[in-house]
Amino acid sequence: MDVELEMLVVADVRAWRAWLDVNEEVSSGVWLVLAKKGTTSPTSLGYDHALLEALCSGWIDGQRRSRDATTFQQRFTPRRRASLWSERNIGLVARLVEEGRIRPRGQAEIERAKADGRWERAYAGPANAQVPDDLATALAASATASTAFAGLNGRDRYSVLHRVLTAPSPSSRQQRITKLVGMLERGETP
Repeated sequence: MDVELEMLVVADVRAWRAWLDVNEEVSSGVWLVLAKKGTTSPTSLGYDHALLEALCSGWIDGQRRSRDATTFQQRFTPRRRASLWSERNIGLVARLVEEGRIRPRGQAEIERAKADGRWERAYAGPANAQVPDDLATALAASATASTAFAGLNGRDRYSVLHRVLTAPSPSSRQQRITKLVGMLERGETP
């Protein structure tokens, strides 16, 4: 059961870093209020800086929701044990390690991911995700599904790829492919 997270407003990136220093081990997460471009009040903290500080502490971003004309809310929580890594975040973390910014909790999350294989299984983002061979084979076997997949918009196409690429095991990956191809054959949006 999800606990409703508190909404947190901090003045800037330094205040976010200070909050994480005190709360990263005890908080279950927050809805962090972030500034849209050009905004300085009630916060000047933007998404990119917020994410970098979160990664330093072994936290990760999640859902985004609208708030008002100048700010939005982004969910930030401690990374869970089985949480998958994106290739983008691995690249960001590499830079943070080089800069000496990673905190002990963040380093522990990196080491855990490397030890259990999640580091190597990092998934590509929407701009870089490629159709894996097993999905391509399944689509090639169904002209209807292949045509439907080719007609998907970028968001829906990535939704299909992400579900396949993040499957926890080969058997669940095959089940996901079978289900997604079936949905495409029926004209359903995956």
